[in-house]
Amino acid sequence: MPTYAPPPGWPREVRPPDAPDWEATAASWLLDLCPAEYRRYAGLRRHVVVLARFAVLHVEAQQMACRRGLSQIRADLKDVASLEVVEAAVQTFRLDEARLLATRRSVGLVEDALRGRRYVARL
Repeated sequence: MPTYAPPPGWPREVRPPDAPDWEATAASWLLDLCPAEYRRYAGLRRHVVVLARFAVLHVEAQQMACRRGLSQIRADLKDVASLEVVEAAVQTFRLDEARLLATRRSVGLVEDALRGRRYVARL
């Protein structure tokens, strides 16, 4: 009986590579990360590796938007919000940046597994 061991950073919503129905759980999770409209595209649902590539690009676009927001938020809000509110907005961007970094790693791991890459547990 095989032991399925995902690499560190693997999303808990997705079964480990080669486990029964793991690709179905991967597709479901990837669709949850993407815009709702992606569910309408049969090609993305049929070809999970293509969906994974779309998800990687979508998460990377979110990361770029977050970095842009972080770089501009103080100037954008200085005339309309108190310093306390501006700093709270900065903190929100920083938290989202950390979340997106972890998400990008997870999406990349799923994409790699869909492309056939497997990880070996090290002792």
